[in-house]
Amino acid sequence: MSHPLIIAIDGPSGAGKSTLCRMLARALNLFYIDTGSMYRAVALAVMESSVSANDDIAVGSLAGRIDIKLEGDPDSLKVILEGRDVTEQVRSEEVTHMSSIISTIPEVRRAMVERQRELGKRGAVLNGRDIGTVVFPDADVKFFLTASTEERAQRRFSEERAQHPEIDFTSTLAEMRKRDRRDSTRADSPLKPADDAIILDSTGLSINEVFEKMMGQVRKKRGNAVTRGRGR
Repeated sequence: MSHPLIIAIDGPSGAGKSTLCRMLARALNLFYIDTGSMYRAVALAVMESSVSANDDIAVGSLAGRIDIKLEGDPDSLKVILEGRDVTEQVRSEEVTHMSSIISTIPEVRRAMVERQRELGKRGAVLNGRDIGTVVFPDADVKFFLTASTEERAQRRFSEERAQHPEIDFTSTLAEMRKRDRRDSTRADSPLKPADDAIILDSTGLSINEVFEKMMGQVRKKRGNAVTRGRGR
């Protein structure tokens, strides 16, 4: 395959997208673009500014102005906002909540999509909720990764419990259901599989089992592309 390889991984929160993106990027020697971290960086910028999260125009304008970079290899990706490393800050509960709100704003999504396309030009594995449908509709391989709501909530709960011992599973599950509803019903770029996406349900599967399934599909697609040319 002569052109830079683009792999899109979409799916709801807690489906394992980030871990599998890193594994694929490492195995295929591709740049890893965590689009969620870019929205989190916008959320942090909003929280640090005088801009109201309820002012869509102002938030969208801010998203278009600020400098966001992703640096490093897949296992140590750094999020750089206006020249400073905010990798740890953007994982906070407050930023996560703000991110889920501002990411529904069309102006913010347009600003981020433009940047994601620019970053992906050299070839990349990208994860998010609209990569295969909006950001790279012509991606070489598109996955839609999902799992049962309960299993995804359990994964998120296990991750967050170490830092936030006060949280309980019931609230994590309720928050996940709320996030799913918000992502799938928003007017701009709703969460849904691309028509040509490979849908993988990871319920009851180990990360390695899902990774092997994905690598098998990538090999198949690359093999087909080599035999027939790009065909686009």
